[in-house]
Amino acid sequence: MKKTNLLLIVAISLILLLARLIPHVPNFSPLASVLLFAGVYAKDKRYLLIPLVALFVSDLFLGFYKLEIMLSVYISLALIGLVGVIVKKNKNILNIITGSMGAAILFFLVTNFAVWYFGAWYPNTLSGLALCYSLAIPFFKSTLISNLFYTSVLFGTYEMALYFYQQRILAKSR
Repeated sequence: MKKTNLLLIVAISLILLLARLIPHVPNFSPLASVLLFAGVYAKDKRYLLIPLVALFVSDLFLGFYKLEIMLSVYISLALIGLVGVIVKKNKNILNIITGSMGAAILFFLVTNFAVWYFGAWYPNTLSGLALCYSLAIPFFKSTLISNLFYTSVLFGTYEMALYFYQQRILAKSR
């Protein structure tokens, strides 16, 4: 991995940390998009830990909650980073959008299952699970919109900067 990509992932992760600390619409977050981005552009999978460390640091300020539910958030985000690794193999706009939407679905399914299974808010029955998922739909909408928004910003800005950089190098070589 180029050193600049590593520095970029670190910088974006710091922005992620700060974004969690300012008031925002629930579930409208760059979290999943940052992990998807890191999965695509990190040469070493260990660099996927950088955004997760930023998340942990922000949790130090925001406070912790039920461990099993918190772990489901971290696990789902780590899986989203691995989705980025899969997207990297055939990176194109359709796969990036699909990865972003898949990330929202993955996060929704994993974290709400954990809320139902480990939390005390819903009965541990199929109807309780259905209620949990149905009441989470407004949050899913915010997650999906934020994933598409932040993914567009991160990937679009990076690819545009890369394109202009390559054009500049090409122009110098003429």
